[in-house]
Amino acid sequence: MTGNSGELPMKVVIAPSPGGPEALLLVDAPVPQPGPHDAVIRITAAGVNRADVLQREGRYAPPPGAPAWPGLEVAGTVAEAGAQSPWSVGDRVCALVPGGGYAEFVAVDSGLVLPLPPGVSDVDGASLVEAACTVVSNLDVAHARAGETLLVHGGSGGIGTAAIQIAKARGMRVVATAGGPDRVRRCVELGADAGLDHRDGDWAAKVRELGGADVILDVMGAAYLDANLSALRTGGRLVVIGLQGGSRGDLDLGALLAKRARIIGTALRGRPLAERTAIVARVREDVWPLVPRRVRPVVHATFPLDRAADAHRALESGEVFGKLVLTVA
Repeated sequence: MTGNSGELPMKVVIAPSPGGPEALLLVDAPVPQPGPHDAVIRITAAGVNRADVLQREGRYAPPPGAPAWPGLEVAGTVAEAGAQSPWSVGDRVCALVPGGGYAEFVAVDSGLVLPLPPGVSDVDGASLVEAACTVVSNLDVAHARAGETLLVHGGSGGIGTAAIQIAKARGMRVVATAGGPDRVRRCVELGADAGLDHRDGDWAAKVRELGGADVILDVMGAAYLDANLSALRTGGRLVVIGLQGGSRGDLDLGALLAKRARIIGTALRGRPLAERTAIVARVREDVWPLVPRRVRPVVHATFPLDRAADAHRALESGEVFGKLVLTVA
């Protein structure tokens, strides 16, 4: 690539109007040019996340300055670097991006770029960045400590599979919920100390029987609010990182006070750049040395870029264990 990269065409997947998976279309767009601190990555793999589905549906707009098309994590090689970027053309990298991953190229601030760990493929690297950053940032905000119990909802999802492994590497006891005995079994195989089928009875009571949770990573939101509070130990912290079960619910403030508990809401994509680069640096320091020996990417399936709609259908089916990844020729 040259400094005239913005004049060249590339393929991107965009949803011109909100809708179902069929709203995703493969179109041409200019190849981005790097700013002084940026790296332009030639994408070979891009992770698929529920945030991408929300964006396709018109419910999660990209932050200002981000590309209009979805995609929060990529892997590939550096094709061009800004004058103040530490990266070099040809470096194998992966990156946390604020958008634009469903494409052949993306420009991203160099502070959001990570080297691919040795022995890790582009597909595996693209599946891990966003989940690792989400898990690390939320364990940190909850002040999670070795010896404490972490309850992970959606243990079979992309964030859940990463959370189980990262928390275990930190010395935490992990309880994971998942749908169905096979998915529960696979969570235990990843390292969870206990797995609970959320379809089978009162999972909160079973968590209490196990001693309760010090920290809960919750992707469900309102639907699990009361049950989560009942599952917390005294001094516990509930971290809400998703709203798959709704955004409004009733809360027993008396129970919250009695347990001296905290409810923390977080998001990653819209944080200031300085915060996101600090999270990426923390992942590089604390998680990357564990990949793939103690923290291994879990990829359910791959789809070529022009079949992004099929990837979204698969994600919405509820049958995915781990992550889906788009591959770019």
